[in-house]
Amino acid sequence: MATTKPVVVYGASGYTGRLICEYLREYNIPFVAAGRDKVRTQEAIDRIPGIDTIEHEVVEVAHEVESLTELFTGAQVVLNTVGPFSEYGHEVVQACIRAGTHYLDTTGEQDWLIECDEKYSAAMAERGSVLSPGLAHMYTTGEIAANICLETPGLDTLDILVFWKGFPTVASTKTILVNAALSDAFYLEQNRYVEWPADAGLYDVTVPGQHETGLALPWGGTSHPVWFRKDPRVANVKALGGVFDRQLMQGVPLIVQSVLAQVEGLSDADKYKLLHDTAESVRSEMPPRENPRINTSLDSVHASGPLGRAHCVIHGNCNYKQTGVLQAYAAFSLLQQAPRRVGFASGCQAFGHRELLGVLRSFGLVMEPVVTVYR
Repeated sequence: MATTKPVVVYGASGYTGRLICEYLREYNIPFVAAGRDKVRTQEAIDRIPGIDTIEHEVVEVAHEVESLTELFTGAQVVLNTVGPFSEYGHEVVQACIRAGTHYLDTTGEQDWLIECDEKYSAAMAERGSVLSPGLAHMYTTGEIAANICLETPGLDTLDILVFWKGFPTVASTKTILVNAALSDAFYLEQNRYVEWPADAGLYDVTVPGQHETGLALPWGGTSHPVWFRKDPRVANVKALGGVFDRQLMQGVPLIVQSVLAQVEGLSDADKYKLLHDTAESVRSEMPPRENPRINTSLDSVHASGPLGRAHCVIHGNCNYKQTGVLQAYAAFSLLQQAPRRVGFASGCQAFGHRELLGVLRSFGLVMEPVVTVYR
């Protein structure tokens, strides 16, 4: 049955999906909360404070193109949180193309972004729709910082660092392991993808604003090299990410190495099953709701060129709430005007980096950026 609501949140029972619904309520946007299990989705939505003040509907839908197309027909925007996206994203995008809706998701899977760009961008652009995967804190807030640096002309190299304090959700843990075990990770060098060394481990990094150094990983390559590959201002992009907890970071490569050894020689179906089971053993329940006094975030970008340097740092809090706000605002914007770019586009390319910064600031989720320009 086609929807009469303008926005569909697919995967609304998860941690991030529920936050998106919460902020859609604050933007006063009627929505459909969709998932593969109606009871579970209804329980999640019912826990949102004040949810009875906004028109909404909870539906169950099979994860197949025909069923999703039927649900999306009549909507204008689909916000997808069902990952790993390289495993589950294709059906959703194909359904959006058929239904003629905009598509946004919260992924950081580099291989999925590359596939979106290569396989689906043209079809979405033909329909005047935006295809914007990766609209989320761990990628978009750093992209905002990068674009602030690029306001200084003549800079073509981006060195990006993303840190946050907290624990990944169940879905994020699955995505991390699937991405690490089954996909290559790339950085951008002279506008070409270059693979990170297979044995790339933890990197010691300098964390702005503290005396201690931190540990970071290529984290699957992240979204940034893909978004900036066709940006004429940029030739080189490297991105590293991590959590402030050193002990937790030290354990990540050990888990990944163990998983890689176990999946060797298995069929794709058996690999996914093993990876999902491993993720469940690492993280089987939702983390607690974020506390801004505890769950801080930091995005730092050094931009350089032959004769210039700029550095932008954005201190924030509650990275999952940042994701929820960014997704809800994007839907709010798309219901009123066309995106700045159709087809494959990052959050900043589709909605503007200063606009997205203003949204995060208005909800108290980030500080005013600290910008240093060297001339």
